[in-house]
Amino acid sequence: MKKTTICFSTLLIASALNAQVIKHLPQLGKDNTDSVIAAMTLQEKVNIVTGLGDDTWTNPPQGKATVIINGIAGCTYDIPHLGITPTVMADGPAGLRIDPLSSGNKKPHYCIAYPTATVLASTWNTSLVEEVGKAMGNEVLEYGCDVLLSPAMNIQRNPLAGRNFEYYSEDPLLSGKMGAAMVRGLQSNGIGACVKHFVANNQETNRKSINEIISQRALREIYLRGFEIAIKESNPWVVMSSYNRVNGFHTAENRELLTTILRDEWGFKGMVTTDWWSGTDATSQMYAGNDMLMPGCYQREELLQAVKTHRLSESILDRNIKRILNYVVQTPRFKNYHYTNSPDLTAHALTALKAAEEGITLLSNKNNCLPLKKKNRVALFGKTSYSFIPGGTGSGEVNYNYTASLNETLKQSGFKVNASLESYYIHFADSLRTAAKEDKKHAVDFAKEPVLSPETIRRQTAQSDVAIITVGRNAGEGWDRKEQDYFLLSDTEKELVEEVCKSCHEQGKKVIVVLNIGSVIETTSWKELPDAILLAWQSGQKGADALAEIIKGNITPSGKLPVTFPEKYSDVPSATTFPGEPAADPINSFYNEGIYVGYRYYDSFNVTPSYAFGYGLSYTNFKYSNLQLNFNESALTLKGKVTLTNAGHYNGKEVVQVYLSAPTDNIEKPEQELEAFVKTKELKPGESETVCFELHGRSLSSFWNDSSEWVVDKGIYQIKVGASSKDIRLQGSFILKQQHVIEKDHYVLQPNYEVKELSTHK
Repeated sequence: MKKTTICFSTLLIASALNAQVIKHLPQLGKDNTDSVIAAMTLQEKVNIVTGLGDDTWTNPPQGKATVIINGIAGCTYDIPHLGITPTVMADGPAGLRIDPLSSGNKKPHYCIAYPTATVLASTWNTSLVEEVGKAMGNEVLEYGCDVLLSPAMNIQRNPLAGRNFEYYSEDPLLSGKMGAAMVRGLQSNGIGACVKHFVANNQETNRKSINEIISQRALREIYLRGFEIAIKESNPWVVMSSYNRVNGFHTAENRELLTTILRDEWGFKGMVTTDWWSGTDATSQMYAGNDMLMPGCYQREELLQAVKTHRLSESILDRNIKRILNYVVQTPRFKNYHYTNSPDLTAHALTALKAAEEGITLLSNKNNCLPLKKKNRVALFGKTSYSFIPGGTGSGEVNYNYTASLNETLKQSGFKVNASLESYYIHFADSLRTAAKEDKKHAVDFAKEPVLSPETIRRQTAQSDVAIITVGRNAGEGWDRKEQDYFLLSDTEKELVEEVCKSCHEQGKKVIVVLNIGSVIETTSWKELPDAILLAWQSGQKGADALAEIIKGNITPSGKLPVTFPEKYSDVPSATTFPGEPAADPINSFYNEGIYVGYRYYDSFNVTPSYAFGYGLSYTNFKYSNLQLNFNESALTLKGKVTLTNAGHYNGKEVVQVYLSAPTDNIEKPEQELEAFVKTKELKPGESETVCFELHGRSLSSFWNDSSEWVVDKGIYQIKVGASSKDIRLQGSFILKQQHVIEKDHYVLQPNYEVKELSTHK
């Protein structure tokens, strides 16, 4: 009894002492961050730098599981006695990706599936993209998340890359401006944006091991440039390193990339996280500047042993933890925000609709086929007409409530859809979903187009006033497509287009083709057959509604291409090197096209595209006039303005594109490069607007590998203002009398193999 009493007294004393110690422990947000870090045990430090995601839910460290919302990508580790709360990270680039039925919630938590990044870039409207970001970010906030893993900033290098729909453009300026606008919109809600995948995640084949071999100039001017713009102009909270290697090293383990360039040169102050399961060496990732390792489940013991064996300095852990805690204190969860679970999805759907309307691009419109002025009887062909594809697969998906298909939105708009065709295709789609064992959601997307006989086509078109054919394509994370199954139309699709056009034209009727696709496809062999072509891309859950508005003329299309449509796949500058070598199981991917990506290649090497970068028709037309340029050589700035007049008969918006042709005496340059763009307001017939643009030293410069400098060369510069890269309306020029070095960077990221780059001088 005495022993028990003593033990009990000892426990009371120990408990009192513990309470006193806990009472005086530093608290995050109240005490100095360094003191909070100093109060952590080594195990706690290791836990903080390794996140909670994937199988850490079922195999958590020290029995700790912090599942807050079902379907999120992951959480950061919390230490309650130090005032450190968890934070929630969620996918994705086209809208918040969480499970509709989360733990403890009585009603489903659906999110809006917004237009994909390629569609947003097709709007060329940064204000609108920022508005989309605000709506998207509000859902992140009100559903209890802290960071959206978006935007995805990689360059669309090749049409077959599986995640092209998540990326904005083939052009770094357009990508960077769109990404910056998205970050500003998202973070206006007090939640964080995570810019990803840093850098050169341009393919999915062997994405965790592929070595992208890229010259320093191509990296600086093409693949890093969009990230640089977004980071400098929007200050994202988080950057995500990518899976792939660049010039021999995993990006997640590359200090030159994550510290020298990102932090020292660009001034990034936020947190860096790995992509999930990326890299091979946790210690190297810590040294490189990857603050957070995701999903965290397998690196803890490795890091613990690395510190104990003096392979990893504890001071490196402390440095990374400080960045993580600086992130944590900004989050809604740390600030104890009481989220509502009730964002205004009705208002957000209208924002998604507006973005889809501005992103859909009119590629062809013979004899003003569109808009359809009467509520015609429509023969609606193609399985995708009855199963609209709002976005791609993988982490870029969104769990939305409902998306209408084109047959439904046309009927809602007063058109009469051929009932027997509708019944046939709906039955076909339903049978595919029924037969699918797992992926019922995408069963129709990846199925072959059903075969219709010429007789059936003639019978259906005879009962209608106009025909619409929808061609669908889908792709997604984890795999790239093949030329035969994505880029080219199948034989069945070609025959469908040919037979419908033949039948309708014999009857004096029009045919419209709708492209519901995530990436560029071949159009040259068939584009002259239909009377109009509408490029819907993957325009979110309101995409079919936007199509109906454009088809009936309530909206004038104003989308412009953010990527070039080549005449054939072999014209793509990366066609012979994508996805790498050896072909059966690629190890290295040589970026031999160098700086000549997209239109830079087609324009410089006189390769005719099917549809040029920046191209897009309207129901009206615009007159360009009064180009004025004012160049200040001492400040290396060019200010310009140009007047746009709506010279047609419909209200409409125009995208003014400014291209620069620079001297090539000392370094080769592309024929021209996009350096500015402005989208007008909606102009009424006869109405004019003067838009302004400004170019700075970096806009005029090239990166010189040998000296790691951004150099503005002397000579004559041409300014080309137009409606696309191939439709230049006005030109001006200015002369720079002497060469200027405007920035000196570190000599880093040298290729580990020789890169035999394309050159106009060969």
